Amino acid sequence: MKPLQIEENLKKYTCTASCPVRNVISRFSGKWSMLVLCVLAENEATRFNAIGKAIPDISPKVLSDTLKNLEADGLISRKLYAEIPPRVEYSLTDLGRSLMPLLNQLISWAVQNFNHIPPR
Repeated sequence: MKPLQIEENLKKYTCTASCPVRNVISRFSGKWSMLVLCVLAENEATRFNAIGKAIPDISPKVLSDTLKNLEADGLISRKLYAEIPPRVEYSLTDLGRSLMPLLNQLISWAVQNFNHIPPR
């Protein structure tokens, strides 16, 4: 590849307003967001405590923040039931479901290459 071609290819990452990595992928690419999306993909509607049990090393505050962010991004929905005590369930939206085949491919790659990546 020619230097000018490489420079042109890299430009798409320099504009912060239009960079897809910064503005879209970064919203769900964090460790917790991807794990929460995976838990919700495996279960229809899931309560907060069930998500926390599935991901035991996430703190309640971080889980709450992650769920709020994923909801704000339109990847999950939150349904509040008017019960005492109140019951809240989370599930993937259509947009979130459309993301899962791509995440599943990434997960497959990670499983296949797990032993080739040095631990941190």
